[in-house]
Amino acid sequence: MQHMRTGGGTENGIAALDVAAVSHSYGSKKALNDVSFSIAPGTFAVLLGLNGAGKTTLFSLISHLYDTRHGAIRIFGHDISRSPGEALRRLGIVFQARTLDLDLSVYQNLSYHASLHGIGSAEARRRIDAVLETVEMGGRLHDKARSLSGGQMRRVEIARALLHRPPLLLLDEATVGLDVQSRAGILADVRKLVRTEGISAFWATHLIDEVEESDHAVVLVEGNLVANASVADIVRTTGTTNIGEAFSKLNPRRPAPATAEDAA
Repeated sequence: MQHMRTGGGTENGIAALDVAAVSHSYGSKKALNDVSFSIAPGTFAVLLGLNGAGKTTLFSLISHLYDTRHGAIRIFGHDISRSPGEALRRLGIVFQARTLDLDLSVYQNLSYHASLHGIGSAEARRRIDAVLETVEMGGRLHDKARSLSGGQMRRVEIARALLHRPPLLLLDEATVGLDVQSRAGILADVRKLVRTEGISAFWATHLIDEVEESDHAVVLVEGNLVANASVADIVRTTGTTNIGEAFSKLNPRRPAPATAEDAA
């Protein structure tokens, strides 16, 4: 990967993401119940939970798609409700659903995003070249998005999320619908960005084999925060031997989360 300067690193030691006493309901159904945690800068953190655990609701609140009515969310100290522009400027988002315009080229998709962030055309081209090299898509600049595989589309979406150099990357089930090899490659790319560029990544998944022992894990069960620590600490405190067993113990009424092989 070509080295690419991003907005990584700390901002005066403030947490990359701070979620404080956040609750959210859909009518009478509570999707999140008093959830609090923080993620340190330069961290790869996993939001682990089964489908319906509240992961997408939490991401919708962090990305300001939903208003935060109970509790507070801060991105590098900027409250998403009070200063949404400052908060969102520090956030790059990869949604679960595909969001590229299939009739546009890779360059056109990315340059449109750059213009939304007020990046001039010359600077946009430099950044586009850099981020595409970072995700190993440098040779596909002028290809139509519809000609790309699912894994290639996802790489372009990650490149797009990095264009405005955010210090926090939010990825919601980023490997859904991809084959096992593509899943592994994209996950490795994001981990490398955290390691080499100093950005923070918050990766939502229900796939247990996307989680590594060194990761920070935030575990949701039916809208409740049941663990918030390193994977190694969660395994130790639950008296289990791996994160799959730990998750099952934290969530005894439901089966263990799937693996990539199950989802393939």
